[in-house]
Amino acid sequence: MNDDLDIAVLIPCYNESLTIGDVVRGFRQALPSARIYVYDNNSRDDTALRAALAGATVFRERRQGKGNVVRRMFADIDADIYLMADGDGTYAPEDAENLITTLVTERADMVVGTRRDVTRDAGRQGHAFGNKIFNTLYRSLFGKDFTDIFSGYRAFSRRFAKSFPAVSNGFEIETEMSVHASRLKLPVIELELDYGRRPEGSFSKLSTFGDGGKILFMFAMLMKEVRPFAFYFAISSALMAASLTFMTPVLIEYAQTGLVPRMPTWVLSMVLLIMSGMTFTAGLILDSLARSRAELLRIHYMDLPALSETRRRPVPAEPAPSPVRAPRKRAA
Repeated sequence: MNDDLDIAVLIPCYNESLTIGDVVRGFRQALPSARIYVYDNNSRDDTALRAALAGATVFRERRQGKGNVVRRMFADIDADIYLMADGDGTYAPEDAENLITTLVTERADMVVGTRRDVTRDAGRQGHAFGNKIFNTLYRSLFGKDFTDIFSGYRAFSRRFAKSFPAVSNGFEIETEMSVHASRLKLPVIELELDYGRRPEGSFSKLSTFGDGGKILFMFAMLMKEVRPFAFYFAISSALMAASLTFMTPVLIEYAQTGLVPRMPTWVLSMVLLIMSGMTFTAGLILDSLARSRAELLRIHYMDLPALSETRRRPVPAEPAPSPVRAPRKRAA
């Protein structure tokens, strides 16, 4: 049912020469009518060559990081549906048809292939633990739309791809995608899929602590941009608590003696109190600006054409039968 849609398979790659050939051939078999693009991100092996030999169109992105690659892919490629997968062979190409069919039939903007048993199959215990912690943190901060925000197997509508800002540079790009969908309240679907292991000799590019720190920093930045009132209210509350901690002993001593012998402590508490008020006010102002930005993003999203029957390849209509005219009567 998807043969009449323009589908682009996008595969970001960095040093995946052991697997990329099989991945490309798998998607060519699963989606014969799709265009397959591999974006090589400064690989030091023959990833680009193996991808080209397998039948993919290969481009290079010089800026290092998966976020930079995704930004380039969405900007370069024009299609009705985008399917993004990793080049490490952990996602089954046979599931692509299911992702795309769900996107079309459910009229969604993003379908995420959540990884079954990812807490056991993530490769390292640190990755598995981080997945669990960050997914829990996401649901508490941004909503309960997703259960696996780090899945790299996703299908997108053209509306999503062309309205997604893609600010991130690295592996935190999947988090930004999820926040973008939650922020604009876009229709999204999750499908639980099998998640494979890397073959012998293939290694994950993730750093447990390095990338974990970047993702945590991205959470804070997205919280500041998407929910500024909550972000600045937390800072304001911390400043208020510190102010009261320093202020209380001084007030008690003043009530007992009528004197303020610890003047520096009193001044510090007042400074913290003023900073708390200013931070709270900034949160109120920025919350209004964030709502305006969300409205503009939504308007831009609505300006883009939706996937509908008008974007499908037209089916030739049967020619209409010629009208039969009644014979004229001859004059007597």
